[in-house]
Amino acid sequence: MIQTRVVFVILLALFFCPKNSFSQIGVGQEVGILAGPAGFFTDYGERWNVKNNLENGGFGVGLVYYINFAYRPKCSCKADESWFSRYFKVRSEIDYFQSRLEHFGPVAEADSEGGRQLRAMHGKTQIIQFGGSLEYHPLGIREFRDFATLFAPYIGVGVHAVHYNPSAYSDLGDFDSPKVLFSTFEGGLNLERGTTFAIIGNAGVRYRIGRNSDLMIEGKLQYYNSDYIDGLDVQGPQNKFNDFVMWVNMGYIFYLNF
Repeated sequence: MIQTRVVFVILLALFFCPKNSFSQIGVGQEVGILAGPAGFFTDYGERWNVKNNLENGGFGVGLVYYINFAYRPKCSCKADESWFSRYFKVRSEIDYFQSRLEHFGPVAEADSEGGRQLRAMHGKTQIIQFGGSLEYHPLGIREFRDFATLFAPYIGVGVHAVHYNPSAYSDLGDFDSPKVLFSTFEGGLNLERGTTFAIIGNAGVRYRIGRNSDLMIEGKLQYYNSDYIDGLDVQGPQNKFNDFVMWVNMGYIFYLNF
């Protein structure tokens, strides 16, 4: 818990640090907005069941801010000839996700006590996260900005601080009552808000649409350092992974000082 709080505080400071400080050292800056569907892979339903993965889809929106060192604003000069500055951008971001969660799959569909318990359980989770990542642009940052190519693929990795807020109820009654909670969740239900961190991996492509703007499409995997993002933790050896989210988003990026 102490390590999680330290990561949370550090990422908060990095995200909200004054942006004008970057302007003073002459770096390229961009802002953008992202939105798209998010697949929640949690302890609701069977994780790799197709219906479960489709039905337990949520939605996410985000704001992003980029800096790069490939050119100096206004004069369009090359600011740095290093390999890092030519191909890497630093990205900070804040996102919001939410999803309603149900149990799907053969066990939930069975005509049994366990099946009835699972079908009667309904959940929801909300996530706010922020942090930073490093993006690699193999075709060159300045080349794409100067229309040498209209498409710019990229990959990235980063860390986000996460605040999650799960909730759940059962049509059968209170979870403390007998025969309401499915057996593998006994001792693994925690609907308290919490904080953790996530390891982020993303890949996408930008398309140049104007002198100051791009469109982008991106796929992102977010693996959380907690199995209680949804409020559930399966008690048993079959629970091999923490919760994670796969987010496919589209975005609009605007160049602030080009």
